[in-house]
Amino acid sequence: MEKTRQPPFLPISRTELAALHIEKPDIIIVSGDAYVDHPSFAAALLGRVLYDAGFTVAIIPQPSLKNPESLISMGPPRLFYAISGGSVDSMVSNYTPARKRRSEDAYSPGGKGARPDRAVLVYTDLVHRLFPDIPIVIGGIEASLRRFAHYDYWSDRIRQSILADAPADILVYGMGDLALCAIAAKLDDGINIHEIRDIPGTVWKISPKEFREISIPGSIEIPPFLSVRDNKEDFCKGHNIISENQDPVSGKTLIQRHPKTIIIQNPPARPLTTQEMDRIYGLPFRRREHPSYTLPVPALSPVRFSVTSHRGCYGDCHFCAISMHQGKIIQSRSKESILEEIRSLTQVKGFSGTISDVGGPSANMYGDFCKSWETKGICRDNDCITCKALIHSISSYLDLLDEAEAISRVKHVFIGSGIRYDLIPLDLDVMARISSHISGHMKVAPEHIVPSVTGYMNKPDGEVFEKFRELFERSQKGKTRRQYLVPYLISGHPGCTISDMISLAEYLRDTRLYPEQVQDFTPTPLTTSTCMYATGLDPRSGKPVHVPKDDEKKIQRAMLRWKEPDNYSYVKEGLQVAGREDLIGQSADCLIGSRIRKKHEKS
Repeated sequence: MEKTRQPPFLPISRTELAALHIEKPDIIIVSGDAYVDHPSFAAALLGRVLYDAGFTVAIIPQPSLKNPESLISMGPPRLFYAISGGSVDSMVSNYTPARKRRSEDAYSPGGKGARPDRAVLVYTDLVHRLFPDIPIVIGGIEASLRRFAHYDYWSDRIRQSILADAPADILVYGMGDLALCAIAAKLDDGINIHEIRDIPGTVWKISPKEFREISIPGSIEIPPFLSVRDNKEDFCKGHNIISENQDPVSGKTLIQRHPKTIIIQNPPARPLTTQEMDRIYGLPFRRREHPSYTLPVPALSPVRFSVTSHRGCYGDCHFCAISMHQGKIIQSRSKESILEEIRSLTQVKGFSGTISDVGGPSANMYGDFCKSWETKGICRDNDCITCKALIHSISSYLDLLDEAEAISRVKHVFIGSGIRYDLIPLDLDVMARISSHISGHMKVAPEHIVPSVTGYMNKPDGEVFEKFRELFERSQKGKTRRQYLVPYLISGHPGCTISDMISLAEYLRDTRLYPEQVQDFTPTPLTTSTCMYATGLDPRSGKPVHVPKDDEKKIQRAMLRWKEPDNYSYVKEGLQVAGREDLIGQSADCLIGSRIRKKHEKS
């Protein structure tokens, strides 16, 4: 197919389509986000990737449910609708971990929420009702992590695969670049959407009757929806099978029966090559909101002058969905591509000389590689973080940052992404180089320090973090302008007790690391930690695990912000429950005072 010239902005209206002489776009992307033409925003990235593959694309951002004029006026696409809830799961976007409605949405103009609950289902129902004969492909983080029967925290129940509930034809999981282009090419060749069943990185469905008439060699059937809904051990079994088959090299086709349909997941899409990554991130993104918006989209500001260096993370934290979405294999851009993008940023209006980030899920995994990834995939019985076969060098990443900072008009190149501190050598020279690329704060994520809790999280224990912290403090000696360590911490994680949170609070007190950010654990679909939360079992061992809920979650969260007056009553209750009244009083070691003020009591 002949390449189609990229427009300044992807069209979001009939008027803009006409200006581009497009009568009917090949693909229409419906998104829960506002349209921001930046590679950090999925609709923009995938839209330009499809354009680069020769297809015309339009975007319908945040369609109105009460008046779907944008859907009607745009008309149906020639090939298919691609529907996503946006860059964030709509339930995570709309609700706090305490299930309270959020008043803001960073991915909407002016920060005013315009994303419906369960956006993928809502948008898909609306599109199917208006244009029942047009193929629908669903994807994005919301669909990707709900592709099998899953625990839904907001309804507190096991829900069916989103593909069983939505009137969609195919689900794309993962980043979607390769799968979407492959679907578009097949439909363009005249293949019926229901016959597209062989694309890696996709999930499809068939009726129970048809399933009885076909054979899928080498596939694995996981426990069906009704079993995982009613049986905790089956839920854990299903989770383990899914986790073990998310590798593009060794992963098998997975099958899960639902009452009215059969869900079939093909193995994951292959990793992108360096050349493919370079091409994608070299596309002509404008790095600003669509000009029709009169209010800024808050999510753009912190990333506008940032650069994506790679995808993937082999850390495999149990509470994190990256391994189930981006995957564990690192896919890196070339140094030349990154430096060229930074040179182009210096010409963008509003550039002040600062590159806010060059990174990915974990910044210092850039360029990491293992020969086994190409032939065997990710090892199931080995931890990449500690494996000697892994080719890792933080020096090459720091060299890249130094070269970027030497570019004309660039004053600072910062590491804005999180850093895996357990991959950093305990070397003062290395720490000095890292420190030169952070502003006043270095963000790291120990999450906890108690070994039993970090074990459930699949994080290094507190001793590893303490050695890193001591090295960081030594590196600050003699500086006229010192920097500070900012730890990201999680409260209420499965396996964590009130006593464990008190131990963490004491550690923070002793090290003067009072946290700026505390995340109350939110069970998001398909993670190992969510499996623990939903079942009360550790899926790796099958043994029971303590799961904090209700008031205990509030107590655990309050324990990490013990200085705040509004948390007084929860902290006191937690200390009393744990038998740690020794931390109530006026001595320097106490977390709270003994005097009770009425306004501090729980309502």
